[in-house]
Order: sequence, then structure tokens, then C-alpha cells
Amino acid sequence: MSFLKTLFHQNKSTLTALVLLTVLPIIGDSVLTWTLHENQHWLRDPSPGLMLLYFVVVAATMTLSLTHTTVVVLTTAFFFGWPGFPGMLLTYMLAAYGGYLIAYNLDKGKLIRLLEQFPKAHAVMGEMRADSWRLVLLTRLSPVLPFAMITFILTVMGVPKRQFLTASVIGMLPRTLFFYWLGTKAQDVLLLIQNPDTGTAGKVLVAVLLAISAFGLYFVFTRALKRSLKQSEASE
Repeated sequence: MSFLKTLFHQNKSTLTALVLLTVLPIIGDSVLTWTLHENQHWLRDPSPGLMLLYFVVVAATMTLSLTHTTVVVLTTAFFFGWPGFPGMLLTYMLAAYGGYLIAYNLDKGKLIRLLEQFPKAHAVMGEMRADSWRLVLLTRLSPVLPFAMITFILTVMGVPKRQFLTASVIGMLPRTLFFYWLGTKAQDVLLLIQNPDTGTAGKVLVAVLLAISAFGLYFVFTRALKRSLKQSEASE
């Protein structure tokens, strides 16, 4: 209980950011979908400059948690088709990097310093951070974990930047490819966002990715816990 009180008092900005990262995408998705549906002519046969502007805008909205990544993938695929896929991957990297910088500057290591007051929690966190590449990969595989919120959490945990960016892109690739393909087959962007009919294959893919992510994260956490306990016993 004392840990939670201390966490709240010393990390108000961090916790406030996490709440906003959870709520904002619901509003942003609605605005983006309605705007593109009502103004589809903007992105029909777009010029290179307009495509670049689009990717800059959606990179910013994903960075600031104004839109879900799946919505951006579907709309990008709908308007640009497969020629827009490299731009989508680059947008992911920019959004992940931007989110990393924002979270780093908001937290500034406060959470890690707080955990130093709680040796057991700090030890577990350290062990999980030592397995950063796998940790990031598994969180990105999950179709249900919010992109911006996970970016924030991984950053304040102290995950190294290079591992974070590399594993983020690789981890999101399977579901990105599927939803991008789905977007290229759609006939109406509004219906696509409101009801993306993934079919049986899509439901199976989502279930498999969820299972891999959940069991993988459980394995990473339990291994980190066991290692920290061993180190604690050895030091005593």
C-alpha cells in the first residue's frame, strides 16, 4: 500500500499520461474515420507531397495516442494499397521513436529511482529489462495492447532505445501485414473501421498472437522473478 501511495505522489505526470494514452485513441479514431470518410477525395490518387503529409500526420497521431495503430493500418491500406506499405512501416518507427522520447522526458527516470526504495520490485524490473528484446517483441505481438501506452511503459522501465525500436517493428509485423491486406480488399473506409471482417483466418491469427504474447510475457516475468529471488538469497 505504501508503494502505491509513493508511486502516485512521486509520479503524477507519469500516471496522468498513462490514463490519457488509454482514453484519447477512442476520440481520435472517430475523428480520423469521419474526416477521411467525408473527404475521401483528398487521398484518391494523391501526390507524393500529400502522401508524405498523410504519413507525418498519422505518425504524430499514433505518437500522441490519438489513434489506434490498427485504424491507421486499415485506412492506409484502403487509400494507398501495397505501395503505401513501406511508408506504414516507417510511420511505425517514427511513432515508436517519438513516443519513446516523450515518455523519457516526462518520466526522467523517476519510476526507476522510486523502485530503488523497494529492492524486490527493483530487482524484478532489472531482470525483465535485461530481457528487453524479447519483452518488447512479445508486447508488440499482442493485438489488444495499446501501442502508445506500451511504448510509454517500456520506456519508463528503461528499455534500451535500439532494442525497443527493432523489436517494436518486428513484433508488429505479423498483425500489420494481415490488417493491411484486409484494408486493401475493402470497399468503404467507414464500414472497414466500424466492422473489419477478419474472417475465420483472422480470428485464428489474433488468437494465436494473443496466446504467444500472453504465455511469452508470463514466461519472461516468472523467469525474472526467479532470477531476482536467487540473487536475493545469494546476497543474504
